[in-house]
Amino acid sequence: MISCANLVKTYNIGKDNELTVLHDVSFSVDTGEFVAIIGTSGSGKSTLMHILGALDRPTSGSYVLNNHDMLALSDDELADIRGRNIGFVFQSFNLLSRATVLRNVMLPLIYDNVVPVQERHARAEQALHAAGLPEDRWDHLSNQLSGGQMQRVAIARALVNNPSIIFADEPTGNLDSKTGEIVLDTFQKLNEEHGHTIILITHERYVAEHASRIIEIKDGHIVSDSQNATPRRVHMTS
Repeated sequence: MISCANLVKTYNIGKDNELTVLHDVSFSVDTGEFVAIIGTSGSGKSTLMHILGALDRPTSGSYVLNNHDMLALSDDELADIRGRNIGFVFQSFNLLSRATVLRNVMLPLIYDNVVPVQERHARAEQALHAAGLPEDRWDHLSNQLSGGQMQRVAIARALVNNPSIIFADEPTGNLDSKTGEIVLDTFQKLNEEHGHTIILITHERYVAEHASRIIEIKDGHIVSDSQNATPRRVHMTS
């Protein structure tokens, strides 16, 4: 699904000054994997996610997503791939506070303006079921929900276009430990029961250990890439 080789990202920070935040990063991800990319602040993990999520371009190297040469595509073509093939879940939820849960989840379909209204509702409901949010919350405004519930809405919104891959950037960062475990349990179920490919970005080892593969990045270099034979399990349903 993903193949990147020798990715380099350099920023100009002033006259004749450059800052390289990614150095020759190479790895691949197969369909159906649950991968955690772990690193401290400033390690380059978020920059890498922005490149993999077609939100930014590398300075050099190659990146192929689902047989698309991402570096050869125009900005409009990248936007189309983001809309149809990639789902994002962010630490800050990014929900419309005065919109209902259902409307928040339907937003990507509304912007696409291709999916009929009736199908929008059906797909949003299917996504909310997959994300594990109880039906009695679907008509609530998003600002009437708990943090964990808001993150489940964000997960459902990421699912509604049936993307081939989901990127989760510090998805438990704004949650307490118990609620964070509920969200991690949701990701595990999406991966194991529904077959979604997930790349989770985190700075916490405990969070990364819920994935089946852990890639560690330090100072812009991949320093380890290993399978996690015994992912942490969360036995929660609420």
